[in-house]
Amino acid sequence: MSLDDKFISVQLGFYDAVSTFFKTIAKPFGYPNNTGLPKVPSVSDQEWAQTSFMDSLPTHRTSWPPVQRPETWFEVFFSPSPKLDTVPRYIYESKDEGFYNFYIENYKNIYFLPDWLSEFLQVRLNFCLDITALETFRELLFVALVVYSQVVMLRIALSWFIFINPYTFPWCYIAAAVDWTEEVLQGIVPSVLGVNITGTVFLGVLGVIADSLNHLVFTMPFLPSEGEKTKLLINGELKDVLVFHYLPLLWYRHPIPNELRKFWYTDRPDILEYMQKSYKSLDIQFLPDNIEVPKLTAEIGPIVESLNSHYNNFANTVSTELLSKTVETSILDFTSFSEFAQNLHFSIF
Repeated sequence: MSLDDKFISVQLGFYDAVSTFFKTIAKPFGYPNNTGLPKVPSVSDQEWAQTSFMDSLPTHRTSWPPVQRPETWFEVFFSPSPKLDTVPRYIYESKDEGFYNFYIENYKNIYFLPDWLSEFLQVRLNFCLDITALETFRELLFVALVVYSQVVMLRIALSWFIFINPYTFPWCYIAAAVDWTEEVLQGIVPSVLGVNITGTVFLGVLGVIADSLNHLVFTMPFLPSEGEKTKLLINGELKDVLVFHYLPLLWYRHPIPNELRKFWYTDRPDILEYMQKSYKSLDIQFLPDNIEVPKLTAEIGPIVESLNSHYNNFANTVSTELLSKTVETSILDFTSFSEFAQNLHFSIF
């Protein structure tokens, strides 16, 4: 018999004693009928289905720091500029859905702008279809965060070299650019074994913010809440997607930008015709104003004047003919009546 086998009875006795002790304490609280708090909080079926759906979605995978793929000799020697790995938008046209439809693959870690911010950008700042400025701003912000994270890493590295004074030229510029974060976060982030980890924590926050720009999706001219969850067969694989189609909600709530309506009228009459036929029951102005509407009035004006002149001539002609026929009829009737009266007089006398 081994030494472990000799202590089996002791182990079992200890387990039984502990079990009896906890059961004794639990009895005043309703044990065993009261099993305590549930392990999983009760949720509605809709919330459970939404959670299960989100868990089933794939993850939009990116890397931080961004992967460097040099394409020229200059980039080989001096490193390529950091580039975003965004969620692509697939634009398509359909006779039933219109000309400004697109879909994106649905991921569990994608982000959208709030509806109020997206509406403000589209209505007030006119970011309707051309979102090049927004894309450029996002890319510049991403590059700035990557560069600043490199500065933070250099500042952390300088603190490990005791023979370098970071407050002398030229290192003082790096210290001035980074040390303000320590002043802000020093009271929040504690030291670990006497080591200041403020720079490390701040570097992680920068990485999360910069990487989230890869997962940010712009939905112009639609609002983010207009996306419809569905499945599409893409490259022989059934994938979860978000589809933005039909008439954007903001084009119903607010006037469509005049530049876009002018583009439809001059360059894409097929889009204008589709909009007028598909949404004729809605009170939406699809024709451009200030320029094209007066031109349309000028084209219709001569036609209306011509119709009015023809109507006046027709009315005059009809009234003259009716008057002449009425006079002739009256004369004929008077002559017949005279002849009848004369014949009647001769017959009596």
